[in-house]
Amino acid sequence: MIALASDFLVFQLANGERVPFSAEMISVELLGDTAQWFDAEFVKHAAKAVFHYFKHDLDREFVTISEFAQALETVLRGFKPNQPVESTPECPAHPGVAESDLCRLARESADGCELFFFPRLRDELREQLRHAPRILRFRGLRSCVKQLTGARRWTPRCQDLEEQIVSFLRECLGVEARTSAFALVVE
Repeated sequence: MIALASDFLVFQLANGERVPFSAEMISVELLGDTAQWFDAEFVKHAAKAVFHYFKHDLDREFVTISEFAQALETVLRGFKPNQPVESTPECPAHPGVAESDLCRLARESADGCELFFFPRLRDELREQLRHAPRILRFRGLRSCVKQLTGARRWTPRCQDLEEQIVSFLRECLGVEARTSAFALVVE
């Protein structure tokens, strides 16, 4: 028997067939009017977050398509469609949602220097956690990465830094004591 790679999850399709997928392989299509409500990149990151939830938080190796779809739907329902992006941490667009702008953090980090960005990101995470949000949202990841790397177009270096930022946030959350469950969204 072939062992499943550590970054894969087995999905059971409606016909009973089981297929392994990685987070990058998951493709989500929204139908009807729902497609206009969410940016494709946002849905991609939400799907990756749900994948991570099943694989690492629940320590599952197997999930049905309906379980995955239901969890993704729950995540997406937490965000109002057509809501303006502009909000501040003191006055979030949604109650129970704390937001931070990663581009702002990059600008505040000595003109985008990575050396100062990560400690600033950790401080922002701690500050947001003090408010005990249901959802902690960091937005502007792609633009932030391009700003930090000085890239105009997406490069392998950008992809590496994007993964480092998301991993850093997960590690910081693992260290911070939380009294209640919440969702972390990085888009």
